[in-house]
Amino acid sequence: MRFTGPKVKLCRREGINLFGSEKYDLSKNHRKLLGGKFGKTSEYGTQLRKKQAAKRMYGLTEKQFSLYYAKALKMKGITGESMLQLLEIRLDNVIFKSNFARTIMQARQFVGHAHFHVNDKKVNIPSYALKVGDVISLREKMKESPLYKTLVEEFKEFAKKNTNGTITAAKWLEVNTAKLSITIKALPQKEDFDQVIDIQKIIEFYSK
Repeated sequence: MRFTGPKVKLCRREGINLFGSEKYDLSKNHRKLLGGKFGKTSEYGTQLRKKQAAKRMYGLTEKQFSLYYAKALKMKGITGESMLQLLEIRLDNVIFKSNFARTIMQARQFVGHAHFHVNDKKVNIPSYALKVGDVISLREKMKESPLYKTLVEEFKEFAKKNTNGTITAAKWLEVNTAKLSITIKALPQKEDFDQVIDIQKIIEFYSK
């Protein structure tokens, strides 16, 4: 079941900004953190907290998150890296990482409302798995929407200063500011993953 309560509460519980937006920046939130008042944490407790934090960063339910672990187990290579790669190439995550949405929750909403095309085809599935060469573009009618007005203006300003008109949001992503599109240049690798995520603890949690 997906958490629908105050997101700041989750950030305080894990001791980090889980959702990226300044709204959830704990350094600007003077309320006492929940973490640290429960005494010494067991190894299982640590693993659980790391798993919960990562799950919430990607905005997934427990069932969805555990399914990615199960799928990664069947893949060649290191299970943890395979799991993170599967999570990173979700359509909603790419929209968020490319700054087309302020939070992962907003990115999921935008995708669910079919704001984007993938290779010129409408896709409204947040978990849609992208692959190298895929091009995600904002639908033409959405470019005039107030939802993207700030984004469009920011990209226009950027384009004035950069002749090639592209932004590299991450090494494996390329954002075209003129076309309002995102290209998957490569699959994310170990060095591209968020270092806040302790994937080893997560794998240990599920492997018991």
